[in-house]
Amino acid sequence: MKTETMRSDVTVIGGGLAGVCAAIAAARLGSKVVLVNNRPVLGGNSSSEVRVWVCGATAHGINRYARETGIMGELFVENQYRNPDGNPYLWDLVILEAVKAEPNITLLLNTDVHEVEADGPEENRMVRSVTGWMMGSERRIRLESPVFLDCTGDGLVGFMAGARYRIGREAAHEYGEAWAPEETDGITLGSTLLFYTKDAGHPVRFVPPSFAKDITQTPIPIKRVIRSGDSGCHYWWIEWGGELDTVHHNEAIRDELWSVIYGIWDYIKNSGQFEADTMTLEWVGSIPGKREYRRFVGDYVLNQNDIIAQEPFHDRIAFGGWSIDLHPPQGMYAEASGSKHMHADGNYHIPYRCLYSANVGNLLFAGRNVSASHVAFGTTRVMATCAVMGEAAGTAASLCAAKGVSPRDIYRSHLQELQQTLLRQDASIIGLSHEDDQDLASLAKVSASSVRRAISFDNPDSAVQLSRDVAVLFPVEPAVEGLELLVDAAEDTRLTVELWDTGRPENYVPYSKVAEAEAAIAKGEAQWVSIPLAWEPDAPQNAFVIIRENPGVSLYRTSKPLTGVLAFEKGAVPNASSNLEDHDENQPVVAWSMKAVVRQPFCFKVKGMTTAYAPEKAVGGYKRPFGGPNLWASEPIGPESEAWLQLTWEHEISMKEIMLTWNDDVNEDLINLHHHRTSFDTIPELVKSYRIEARVQGNWSTVASAEDNRRRSNRIRLKGSILADALRVVIEETNGAPCAELVEIRVY
Repeated sequence: MKTETMRSDVTVIGGGLAGVCAAIAAARLGSKVVLVNNRPVLGGNSSSEVRVWVCGATAHGINRYARETGIMGELFVENQYRNPDGNPYLWDLVILEAVKAEPNITLLLNTDVHEVEADGPEENRMVRSVTGWMMGSERRIRLESPVFLDCTGDGLVGFMAGARYRIGREAAHEYGEAWAPEETDGITLGSTLLFYTKDAGHPVRFVPPSFAKDITQTPIPIKRVIRSGDSGCHYWWIEWGGELDTVHHNEAIRDELWSVIYGIWDYIKNSGQFEADTMTLEWVGSIPGKREYRRFVGDYVLNQNDIIAQEPFHDRIAFGGWSIDLHPPQGMYAEASGSKHMHADGNYHIPYRCLYSANVGNLLFAGRNVSASHVAFGTTRVMATCAVMGEAAGTAASLCAAKGVSPRDIYRSHLQELQQTLLRQDASIIGLSHEDDQDLASLAKVSASSVRRAISFDNPDSAVQLSRDVAVLFPVEPAVEGLELLVDAAEDTRLTVELWDTGRPENYVPYSKVAEAEAAIAKGEAQWVSIPLAWEPDAPQNAFVIIRENPGVSLYRTSKPLTGVLAFEKGAVPNASSNLEDHDENQPVVAWSMKAVVRQPFCFKVKGMTTAYAPEKAVGGYKRPFGGPNLWASEPIGPESEAWLQLTWEHEISMKEIMLTWNDDVNEDLINLHHHRTSFDTIPELVKSYRIEARVQGNWSTVASAEDNRRRSNRIRLKGSILADALRVVIEETNGAPCAELVEIRVY
């Protein structure tokens, strides 16, 4: 059989979201990339073949300001626009089109890599090539490059190259992890098959296959939630194989999962306990969605304590926020709940040292096979987090290829360049500001047509009884001089209000009490009550203001949100079933839920003016919320008015490229499939139409414009160099928000 040889700068094996984002990241930096996938579609467990929804740091709305940006963020926002109903096949197309848009990527689908050529001593090996078989085309393809990425999930390439790895659970003493077992074992998380149902509109019989499990003879009907209208990821708990080898016993695991799926459907259709006469099976998966197998060993192994402490690694390159989410080894047959969850107080950081092999010199990896303990893997394994690690690994691989160095050399000698490249590409590294000497915007004086200076909600929609503690969060810059609340009181009463800080700039939970006040309220409706709370922190940060329960008082909600302001309810934890998920309700991000009040803050006013939305924030260096919203926001604009932000230089500068980052509200929880849908197809805060004007020899002229924008990042390459002493971005219309909001502008 003839063997073809392909040579590239970077070879990425595995077409899940980690591999896709790695390939796109490297390609955008100019590297020639070959992306190899052994399935006919991209997306891995999120594809139409498996149909797991893409979870990430938002944790289905538990975490605040946590949605990923960068390439994964682009996929989320594009899918929201194209595919609001969560059609799995349209999600496949969103991913495929993102890959095909990159001319530097050669995509090989249906190509199973099962040969690896590597040499060198055990502690310093090098991958020379990998070889795959393209099914259906009978092509044997050898791939050569200076750097390789194993994004296969199971870690087959790294294993065959001799990379160090772990399978199973480490003992508690190894990393001091509270959730680790006393002794090392081979237990992993199991695999899952999903199924879809639909109402056929007429009676449909179901004759179960001979291998269907009688689930009444198992703990499933007692310990798990079964409803006739559920489908897809509602049945994530159909999991098995944690006590087996999830790779070598994959066929047996699939057969067991099939037997349970058809047994559950037999139970729904034929037990007489459900109204399911017209329901039918629409789709049943055939490829088990694996959760866990090999985890490679890098120069650092992320562990439980790093996650909970939110360790701010100096080499952080991405973040996560999903809980540490571990499942019982017996899976669907367990007497215990389907999962147990431990949450940090906010997003945590992932170090670059977890993304390259400790002993294979030119091997990086991303996805569920990164260097993490079994317990830490319980959070890093979710796909949107795998994706952001993929973007970081792909960026590092491109730098390796361009510089002729190893992934470890990037850590030792080029770490800042890696981090700054990621920030320039709009990947998120929380708490790290951009330092780019080539960015001319940092040298300019910044001004704007207007700026939001007040935090005020005085347009009430409805009153809600204060039957539990609630809270509001807002930026404090420079100070809080007092608050006002809009309330109804059924009788004369008193209201207790507390002001707390959040502990860390990236957190949005109460940490330390700063001040407390009690206000007398007279019986009456729709009255503004003054709360004497004051605070002037040393640095800009958020205030978490708690309004204590008082059933005799009602607060007002508004449907007009304000960027940087959130609302919370204490003890409201929707979508968490005690039969399926064990969440410690004392953990702050769980105790204080924003799910029911997203985009519905309470009516209140902060006394004093704020500088949290100043024009200078657009060149302030932060690309996402961190101690404040970190963006410029104008006053409201209308059909007959515009807003603008202007950069002015002392002398003429030569500009070739302008990069704009618009606000796409990273607090909004987006999902790729059917978990939920938003009431809008485009994030309202995104600017829809704008133009860019340059002042050349005293005269303003339009040098670029855009209409129907729905993307967070816009890169405008000008037609040749322009000599100008001022630049103005004029916002003509948003996608529904009242104000123009710009996170960052860069000029090169």
